[in-house]
Amino acid sequence: MGGAAVTLGTHARAPRSPAPLLIPGALALLAGLWTGLARLGWDLPPLPVGPGLHGPLMIGGFLGTVIGLERAVALAALTRRRWAYAVPGLCGLGGLALLLGAPRAGQVLIGLGSAGLVAVFAVVVRIRPDRAHVVMGLGALAWLAGNLAWLAGAPLAAAAAWWIGFLVLTIAGERLELARLVVQAPGPQRSFTVVVAVFLAGLALSLVAFAPGLRVAGAGAAALGLWLLRHDLARRTIRARGVTRYIAACLLPGYAWLVFAGALWLAFPTRFDAGPLYDAMLHAVLVGFVFSMIFGHAPIILPALTGAQVAFHPRFYAHLALLHLSLVLRVAGDLGGEAALRQWGGLANVAAILLFLASTLAVVASARHRVRPAPAVGRDPPAPPASC
Repeated sequence: MGGAAVTLGTHARAPRSPAPLLIPGALALLAGLWTGLARLGWDLPPLPVGPGLHGPLMIGGFLGTVIGLERAVALAALTRRRWAYAVPGLCGLGGLALLLGAPRAGQVLIGLGSAGLVAVFAVVVRIRPDRAHVVMGLGALAWLAGNLAWLAGAPLAAAAAWWIGFLVLTIAGERLELARLVVQAPGPQRSFTVVVAVFLAGLALSLVAFAPGLRVAGAGAAALGLWLLRHDLARRTIRARGVTRYIAACLLPGYAWLVFAGALWLAFPTRFDAGPLYDAMLHAVLVGFVFSMIFGHAPIILPALTGAQVAFHPRFYAHLALLHLSLVLRVAGDLGGEAALRQWGGLANVAAILLFLASTLAVVASARHRVRPAPAVGRDPPAPPASC
C-alpha cells in the first residue's frame, strides 16, 4: 500500500483480469464504513453484519484483500507462481462471509488468507533477503497472530493491536525500500531496525501483560513515525510538483499521526479496550496513517493492479484535506469527551474516503474516454509499472 508496494519487479504483470479480486474488498470497505458510522451512534438501517465487526471488515476484508493482491502480483512477476492469488481471494471471501452474517466462516477465511501471506513472504525473503522484505514479512506474521487470537476468542482489542502491527510494519517496510535512495549510511538503517524491534517486543509483551506491552509498542510506533519523518524520501519530493508532491503531502501528515498514536498508546495503555480514548488510539493510526498512505499511492497501485490509469488531478487535495481535518475533529471529540464532535468527525472521515473513491473513479473514466486505442490483434496489452 506504500510507495514500493510491489517491490519485486519493475514490470510486473497481473492476471488478465485482476479487478474482480478487488470487488469483495470494495464491498467490505463500504460495509465497514457503514458499520463504523453505526458504532459512532448514527441511526442507519442495519446490515447482516453487526457494528462490532467494523474492524475485521476494514482490516481483514478490505486491506487484507488489497495488500494480498499487491503481493500476488509481485510474486507472480518474479516467479510466475500463481498460488499467491489465493490470499486476496480468501480475504475477499472472508469479508463477504462477515457481511452476510457468517462471522465464524469469515474468521477462518481471513485467517487462512493471513497464513497465505506469511507463505508468500517466506518465498520473497528467500529470494530477496533484505531488511525491507523481512520487516514486511514480520508484518504478515503479526496479522496472522492477531487473527489466531481473534479465532481463539480473545478480546477484539487484543487482536486489533496485532492487526495494526501488520499495517504499520507493511507500510514501514515499503517506505524503507524507497528510503534507501537517500539513506546510504548504516546508522539510520540500524536505528530503523531498533525501533521496529521495540514495536514488535511491545506486541509480544502484550500477550502476557497487555498494558505494559502496549506502552512499549506505543513507544516503538512513535519512534518509527519520527524515523519516517526524518528519513523518508517524501521530505525531498514535497518540493516537487504534480503527483509526486501530492504523494509526499499524503505521507508526511500520516507519519505525524503515527507519532501521535504511539504517544497515546504510551500514555493510556489501560484504555485500549473501549470508549473515546480507544477510538482515538485506533483511528489516529488507521485513518490518519493508513488511509493517508492509501490516498497517496492510489495513482501508483491501481495501475499496477488493474491497468486503469489514474491521472493526478489537483482536486485530490480536497479529500486529503478533508480526511485530516475531520480526524482532528474526531480526535478532539474523543479527548475532550464531546460525543457530537466525535460523531461528526467520523461522518466526515467517511465522506473523505467516499470522495477519494469518487475522484479516483472520475479520473479513470475520464482517461478511458479520452484515449480509446484500437485493440491489438494477437498481442497482450503492455504491463503497467509495478513500483515507483
